[in-house]
Amino acid sequence: MRPSPSEPSPDDQPPVASDENPSPLAQAAGVSKAPSRMPSRQFWARRQAWVGSLRTVDDQFLRRVERQQQDTDAQWRRRRIVAALTLLAGAIGLAASLRMPRDAPLFPVAALGVAAIWAGGAFASGKLHLGRIAVGDELRRPVIQPILAGLALAAIFIGGAYVTRLIPPLADQARSVLAFAQYGSLTALTFTTALSGIAEEVFFRGALYAAVKDGRQVWVTTVLYAIATALTGNVMLAFAAAVLGVVTARQRWSTGGILAPILTHITWSMCMLHVLPLIF
Repeated sequence: MRPSPSEPSPDDQPPVASDENPSPLAQAAGVSKAPSRMPSRQFWARRQAWVGSLRTVDDQFLRRVERQQQDTDAQWRRRRIVAALTLLAGAIGLAASLRMPRDAPLFPVAALGVAAIWAGGAFASGKLHLGRIAVGDELRRPVIQPILAGLALAAIFIGGAYVTRLIPPLADQARSVLAFAQYGSLTALTFTTALSGIAEEVFFRGALYAAVKDGRQVWVTTVLYAIATALTGNVMLAFAAAVLGVVTARQRWSTGGILAPILTHITWSMCMLHVLPLIF
């Protein structure tokens, strides 16, 4: 129905001045009203990027970054052979080192030797990737997020330690591992623990993960990591390896690289080394 002459049509209505549409007079004078606030799209984009830099669960464990890191058949077979040999040698070395007397002066050397096996086998297996994490619309190296994840995991373990020490058999198992911190230089042990954590992640979440068929990597690498640790004869150490293995393998799945697992492992192990002796 056409509007009557006394009722002007919407097309005849003068435009309403606003922040986005200043009045003709202001346009003629070359003056526009400054917006009273940041445009919503820009504001929420910046806020999302800032929150995203602190977020851990979604970006590290639930959302997978798309990437092209496929090996050829020959490269994949090489990874499997090298990974299998390294797993066998490293597991034997780990079991032997943690069964040494707690005051053995060669323990740091043995621990570094095991780390060298893990790292050497990992780099010999083929190319490794650091990985990226999605923050807003950008892909970045994961740094803050895995450190926060390591702190959160350490807090859970520290809380569980207070319960564990009430159960004598489990408390004895925990003290057996922590007894290494009572002998020798704490600085040297900290250095050794950090290198061991890096080497384990480079192998288990790097070379070994890449040697397993897609879809099975998380649970296969976690199970093998727990078994290798269980050969030490320490139940609590094997349990810790299983929990840590799930977290870091999921980070590897999400980010496509070893940087996030390494940072989480180091953060967690440093907290365990320096805090748990105060509890037990």
